Amino acid sequence: MYTNASYMDLLTLVPLDLSATHIYPVFALGALTYLIIIFCNLCVLLTIAVCKNLHKPMFILLFNLPISDMVGATAFFPHLLFSIVTQNRMISPSACITQAFLIHFYGTGNLLILSAMAYDRYVAICCPLRYNAIMSPKTLITIIFLIWFINFSMIVTLILLLTRFKICRTNIVDLYCNNPSLMKLICEDTTINSYYGLFTIVLLQGGPLSIIAYTYAQILRTCVKTNHPDARKKAFQTCGAHLVVFLILQINTAFTLITHRIQGASPYMRRVLGMSILLFPPFLDPIIYGLKTTELKRSIVMLLKRNTCSSKL
Repeated sequence: MYTNASYMDLLTLVPLDLSATHIYPVFALGALTYLIIIFCNLCVLLTIAVCKNLHKPMFILLFNLPISDMVGATAFFPHLLFSIVTQNRMISPSACITQAFLIHFYGTGNLLILSAMAYDRYVAICCPLRYNAIMSPKTLITIIFLIWFINFSMIVTLILLLTRFKICRTNIVDLYCNNPSLMKLICEDTTINSYYGLFTIVLLQGGPLSIIAYTYAQILRTCVKTNHPDARKKAFQTCGAHLVVFLILQINTAFTLITHRIQGASPYMRRVLGMSILLFPPFLDPIIYGLKTTELKRSIVMLLKRNTCSSKL
C-alpha cells in the first residue's frame, strides 16, 4: 500500500498551458458544459423515474446510463475547473486514486449498459412475440445486477492491484488520473498489473463489441427482411443513434488505453482522446436518446411543462 510519506507528496497532472486571458472564458465554457451534462442527464433520469409509461425494460436499462455519465463527469470536471481557476495542477495520491476509480467505473459501466441496451433492442426487433417473456422483470434485475457487479468487482481489483506499490515519481502524463498513468509512477515490477490490465481490456472491450456486433447483425438482417418501411425506419433510427454512442466510447477508450502501451504514441493524441471519453458520451447520451426516442422526448417535454406551470402558480 502507499506509505504515509507517499500520501504527503502531491502528484502533478499535465499543465493546461492557459494564458491569463483564456483562464476565465475556458472556465466558463467548462462550467457550462458540466452544468448541461448534469441537467440533461438528470432530466432523463427523473423522467424515467416519474413517468409510469416509461417503466419498460428499454427505459429501465437506459435509466442506468445517466447515472454512469454523471459519475464520469463529476469525477473529471470539478477538479479540472478548480485547476483552471487556480492554475494549480497538484492532486493528492488519495484523490488521484479516487478519480481513477470513478473514471474507469464510468467507462466500464457505459460499455456494459450499452451492451445490455443492444441486447434489449435485438430481442424487441428480432423476437417481438417473445419479448415480454425474455425481458421479464427477473431477467431485467439480473442484467442490471450483473452490469454493476462486474463493473465494480473488475475496477476495484484493478485499483487494489495498483495500491500495493509505493510511488517513486510524481508527474502524471495525462490530464486526469487513470490506471495507466498511475502505473507509470511505479518503479517496481508491475507484470501482474499489466497482465490484468490486458485481461480487462480484452474482456471489457471485446465482450461488449462482440455483443454489439452479433445483435446488430441480427437486427440488420431482420430489418432488411421486413416488409414494413415504417418499422424498418424506426429500427434504423433507434439502433443508429445507439451505435454512434457506443462506437465513440469504444474506439476512443481502446485507442487511449493502447497508446499508453506504445512508446512512440503521441501524448497529445492520447490526451485528446482521453478528454473525448469524458466529454462526448455524457454530453451526447441524453441529447441523442432524448431526441431520438419519441416516447422519452414527449415525456421529458410534459414533465418540464408540468414543473414550469407548477412554479408559476
